[in-house]
Amino acid sequence: SMWLIVGLGNPGSKYIFNRHNCGFMVLEVLAQRSGIDMRKKKFSGEYGKGKIAGEEVILLRPGTYMNCSGQSVREAAAFYKVPAERIIVVYDDIDLALGTIRVRASGGPGTHNGMKSVVEQIGTRNFTRVRIGIGPVPEHYDLADFVLSDIPKEDQEEMFKAFLQAAEAIEKRIEERR
Repeated sequence: SMWLIVGLGNPGSKYIFNRHNCGFMVLEVLAQRSGIDMRKKKFSGEYGKGKIAGEEVILLRPGTYMNCSGQSVREAAAFYKVPAERIIVVYDDIDLALGTIRVRASGGPGTHNGMKSVVEQIGTRNFTRVRIGIGPVPEHYDLADFVLSDIPKEDQEEMFKAFLQAAEAIEKRIEERR
């Protein structure tokens, strides 16, 4: 069966470079590396189909706002009959240091609203998550303001390296699980 790879973020040009949109950015890197065009519209979002490590994949960017991302994931997973263990969700994490990435086979959603929505909608925690560190949040910052602000110039290089590492980790996971 195929894989469903989801990047979490907010749609719309004003959010493009936000810290909260790391998931979308990793998806862009994956799409470029695998030659997948992500302009098809369906599943309350945008998606593309192609191959990674010889396996059929769907790259999905939910077009709902972050807090409702799960709806899009549920629709795509149902349509393509993708089991939870073949779903990979990529998102930003304030509890990880800037530029760090972590891959886990399951676990709780933590404080991330997009992840809460995904767990709620697909009804299980048993899917792979790839977290991109954007932390720590400076003391004087409101959490929402922090995640919805753009990645500053001085962090962009390090973050881009993390996006690349995350894309490679996803490719490796698919290869290992073939």
